[in-house]
Amino acid sequence: MAYYNIYPVLALYLSCFASLSSAQDLKLPLKSVNLGNWLVVEGWMKPSLFDEIPNKDLLDGTKVQLKSTKLQNYLAAENGGDSIVVINRTAASDWETFRLWRIDENSFNFRVSNKQFVGLSSEGTNRIVAMRDAPGDTETFLIVRKDGEPNRIRIQASNGLFLQAISDTILTADYGGSGWDDSDPSVFTMTIVGSLQGEYQIANGYGPDKAPQVLQDHRNSYITEEDFRFMSSNGLTAVRIPVGWWIACDPTPPKPFVGGSLQALDNAFTWAQKYGLKVIIDLHAVQASQNGMEHSATRDGYLEFGDSSIQDTVEVIDFLAERYAKNPALGAIELINEPWAPLVTLDTLKNYYKAGYDAIRKYTSSAYVILSNRLGPADRKELLSFAQGLSKAVIDVHYYSLYSDMFNGFSVQQNIDFIYNQRGSDLAAVTTSDGPLTFVGEWVAEWAINGASMEDYHRFAKAQLDVYGRATFGWAYWSYKCQYNHWSLKWMIENNYIKLN
Repeated sequence: MAYYNIYPVLALYLSCFASLSSAQDLKLPLKSVNLGNWLVVEGWMKPSLFDEIPNKDLLDGTKVQLKSTKLQNYLAAENGGDSIVVINRTAASDWETFRLWRIDENSFNFRVSNKQFVGLSSEGTNRIVAMRDAPGDTETFLIVRKDGEPNRIRIQASNGLFLQAISDTILTADYGGSGWDDSDPSVFTMTIVGSLQGEYQIANGYGPDKAPQVLQDHRNSYITEEDFRFMSSNGLTAVRIPVGWWIACDPTPPKPFVGGSLQALDNAFTWAQKYGLKVIIDLHAVQASQNGMEHSATRDGYLEFGDSSIQDTVEVIDFLAERYAKNPALGAIELINEPWAPLVTLDTLKNYYKAGYDAIRKYTSSAYVILSNRLGPADRKELLSFAQGLSKAVIDVHYYSLYSDMFNGFSVQQNIDFIYNQRGSDLAAVTTSDGPLTFVGEWVAEWAINGASMEDYHRFAKAQLDVYGRATFGWAYWSYKCQYNHWSLKWMIENNYIKLN
């Protein structure tokens, strides 16, 4: 029997085992940045992405109000839906607002506030009603815009005829004329009162022939290996990467989404490992939308995440956990971003968090699991007792000095004092010695002040770094790149507004 000296082999084995077991240990607190608008598009951050879409002002989720030029009244879904469409409103509000579902650059469905769709009556008449829960051919309309006056429109129904306002309570699709005069019953003025520029809008706007190339070019150029080198050399220790639910279906996700985001995420892990950064995967967009905002990849702005969405969403988390659990760059997985209270109930969220946590723990015991606090009217401490029983759990809070009228009158010093006093108190309230870790997952050195000096911005950023540095898991700036300079941490570092080293 041959004799082998097993000690070098054993030493190598133990060394590799120790390296593997500690690979995901983090040096807390993290100093990280969000890679926003990379794998989940947010048009406000780079509007030029949408420039080549025909009729780009009529994307999915665009809110329009329609006024008859003849009757000088607005169209309305009576009772908000499940009834007829009337033309008797002198002012426009919710029932008078329609959300577009884009079929192609000229064809659309109109969704009303009770979530039904406008269409031809099923009773064999040409009356226009809002009664179908899902759109079909009879709920599809062609918007014809007048040359030179794009908000002056006529609407052609599936029967080939145009809508006409016959009286205050009768809207039909039986007009064959072609005029544009105010007296023409088929002429309406269209006012756009809201729009979305998210992943759904860009993918469906360009369509299946163009969207794959547009989004591939964006993903390949927006964030590169050089950016990871820059982040690592300038004092950052992690990246938070927003992803959408369709990543689990790559390379052929359901339409209109297109493949490629999974390869980009794989690249991020490779680059993170090379430059010593950790990755926080953030499920930013779930299938039914958790907040109705464009960054959730909603089609039309309705929040529809609920108990029935839990299983599908857990499957996405399961997919991500299985794929990256053994990657030494993985630091954490965030189960959802910014669910909105009260429409996402606390019980629903807890049920999802427990199922998502269990899915991750099937594959790794070392990765942290991040639970996002709800936005809106919610108790900031509502998840503390729930998360106490979970190993390596983190509570994510987002702090912006924007989006509230109270900031509009603040001076520079008042903004800074607010960070040290109110935000410091807010963070302390969720940072407990025996509870989950805390993470300021989004913040930015921007405020509701015009004409502030570089020194003002420097002091404001420093205040947030001082306070959010107390978060036990760390913080993440929003975002690494953005068309607005102060929202871009890369620009802030390059121009000496923020120093992390």
